[in-house]
Amino acid sequence: MESFFWQVNDDYIKSLNMLSKKLRFAQVDPLLNASKALKDIKQELERLRKKALSKVSAYVIGIFSSMRKPGTNIQILQQNLLQKYRHLVLFLKEHGIEKYNDVCAAYVDKMNKVLSEDFRVYLEALESLKLDIGVSTDVIGYDANVVDLIPRGREQLRNHRFMFSLGERSNILKEIDQPGLVPCISEANSLKYPYEVIFRSLQKLLMDTASSEYIFIKAFFRDESMFYRVFEGPVAVIDENMKLTLANSHDAICLMLMICITKKHQLVMSNRRLPCLDTYLDKALIYLWPRFKTVFDMYIQSLYQCDAKMLWVDGTHPHHIVRCYMEFTASLIQLNAECGDGQLDMSLKRLRLAVDDLLVRFAEKFATQKLKHLFLLNNCDMAISILKVRFVLSCK
Repeated sequence: MESFFWQVNDDYIKSLNMLSKKLRFAQVDPLLNASKALKDIKQELERLRKKALSKVSAYVIGIFSSMRKPGTNIQILQQNLLQKYRHLVLFLKEHGIEKYNDVCAAYVDKMNKVLSEDFRVYLEALESLKLDIGVSTDVIGYDANVVDLIPRGREQLRNHRFMFSLGERSNILKEIDQPGLVPCISEANSLKYPYEVIFRSLQKLLMDTASSEYIFIKAFFRDESMFYRVFEGPVAVIDENMKLTLANSHDAICLMLMICITKKHQLVMSNRRLPCLDTYLDKALIYLWPRFKTVFDMYIQSLYQCDAKMLWVDGTHPHHIVRCYMEFTASLIQLNAECGDGQLDMSLKRLRLAVDDLLVRFAEKFATQKLKHLFLLNNCDMAISILKVRFVLSCK
C-alpha cells in the first residue's frame, strides 16, 4: 500500500490531467478522429486510459476501506486526503463511468455502515442517560389508576412537576445549536436528562454529520444524490428509535419541546443553506404532532373520566389538580408563542373546557352557594396568577 500511495502523488495527478486533456481532445475534434496520426496512438491512449482507471479506482476504494478502521476520524480523512485527490474521481467520471459508479457504490456502502453503527452506539449510550418523566397513569386526573398520583396530594405532584410545568426545561431552546451530550462524561457525573435534551443532542449530531458529509460529497463526487443513499442507514436507525420512544411517551411538555427543537433545527439548516435534512426534519414533525395530540387527548379524557367525589378536598383553597392544569396550560402557551403554528389553539380551548367541567363538579360538593362561589373564585384567581407569572417570564 505504501508504494501504491507513493505512486498517486502530485506528479501522478499532473500526468493524469495531461492524459485527460488528450483523451478529451481526441474525442471532440472530428478532424483529429479522421487523421492517420490518431490511429497510430489510439491504442496507446486506450491502454493508458484503462490502466489509469484501474489504478485510480483501486486507490480510492482502498482509502474508503480504511474508513472502517476503529478510531478513524472520517472528517479529517476527507479534508486532508480525499479533497486533495478529488481530480481522481473527476477523471473516473469523465473517462470511465463504470469505474466511477463502482467507486461511488463502494463509498456509499462503507459510509452507510460506518455512520449507521456510529448513530446506533450513540443512541444506546444516550438511552442510559434518560430521566423518565410521565407514564400513562400520570396524566392529570387519570381515572382507574389515579391513586398512583393525585390523591396523595401536593407532595406527590411535586415529584412529577416536570410533567405539567415547563420551568427550566425551556432552557433547551436557548441551547439549540450548542454541542451535544458526551455520554461518558454524563455517566461519570451520574447525570440524567429529560428526553428532549437527549433528542436535541441526537439531532445536533445528525445535523453536523449530515452537513459535513453533504458538503464533502458535493465537492468530491459532484453528485448530491449520493448523500441520501449514504444516510439511508443512519436515518433508519434514528427513525426506529423515535417510533419506539414516541409510542411510550406520555409527557406532553417533552413532545411539544421536541416539536420546537425540530422547528429551530430547520432554521439552523436553512441558515447553513443546506437542504440535505429537509425531508428528515419534515418527517420528524409528522411523527411528533400526532403523538402530541394523542397524549393531549389522554389529558382531556382523564379530566372528564375522573371521579370528582374521590378527588374532592373539603376546603375552598385552589385544588392541586387545577394548579397542575394551569401550569400545564401556561407552559403550552409559552411554547406556542415560541414556535407554534396555530395547531395548539383549539387543543387549549378543549382542555380549558374539560377543567371547567371538573371545577363545576367539585363545586357541587359544597353545601352552600357561598362556599361554592368562593371555591371557584379562588381557583380562578390562582389561574390568573400563574398565567401572569408565565407571561412576565416569557417577556424577559
